[in-house]
Amino acid sequence: MTDYQSFKYTEEHEWVKKDGANYFVGISLHAQDELGDIVFVEVPEVDDVLAKGDSFGSVESVKTVSELYAPIGGKVVSVNEKLEDEPETVNQDPYNEGWIVEFTDVDEAEYNALLSYEEYEAFIKE
Repeated sequence: MTDYQSFKYTEEHEWVKKDGANYFVGISLHAQDELGDIVFVEVPEVDDVLAKGDSFGSVESVKTVSELYAPIGGKVVSVNEKLEDEPETVNQDPYNEGWIVEFTDVDEAEYNALLSYEEYEAFIKE
């Protein structure tokens, strides 16, 4: 089981998990609850270089389409190819199997500036 309370979060409901020099990004449990059943996930290309705030894809649900924004800048080193055939994985397991993209070459200051779990929980309750 992943300790999602140690992840960092954005006000756009993405999470970031640091794993050595790599950073995994997905959407929060709250976000996938709000979206409903996810039917398609658009991801960037491997080797894309993104700045913090760049749109890097989208999540389409039965209700709406939601843009994904890079919570940190960096180079895309992998994408979760499982989501191409099984986008519902984001609903079923948003913090583990439902990750969307993996970055490297990240500015540590951008990562450190993200919300803690406690800050994110307070934000979504406002």
